[in-house]
Amino acid sequence: MSDIWMGIAPEPKATRVIAMAGPSETILKARLLPSPQHPRAMAILLEAVAMWQGTRVRAVVSVDERDGACDSDFYRAVFTDFGGPLYTLDWVPACRRVRRHRDLAGVGAFADLRQLFEVAR
Repeated sequence: MSDIWMGIAPEPKATRVIAMAGPSETILKARLLPSPQHPRAMAILLEAVAMWQGTRVRAVVSVDERDGACDSDFYRAVFTDFGGPLYTLDWVPACRRVRRHRDLAGVGAFADLRQLFEVAR
């Protein structure tokens, strides 16, 4: 089985997460609180998806370039750990926003996060 790709987009009102097994198979979409409530939350989330699916996770965090150094709680909590045996976590500049369409009962289409996989590859 090939790696799982996860895109993570922290935003002021929520952090959006998408996980894909291949270019067209979405296996997880979530809209979480803007910042994790525990310093290991991101690592545990990535490890859990890797263990559930039985394959390594390659995750990217989309950061808006205007955020610069980003003093938000999200960045201080997430960027303490860039990977381990079950996952890698990289930072990439945010893709140009595309118009979002609603689907999956209001979770959203996540088209901008799908673009991250092309940037990261």
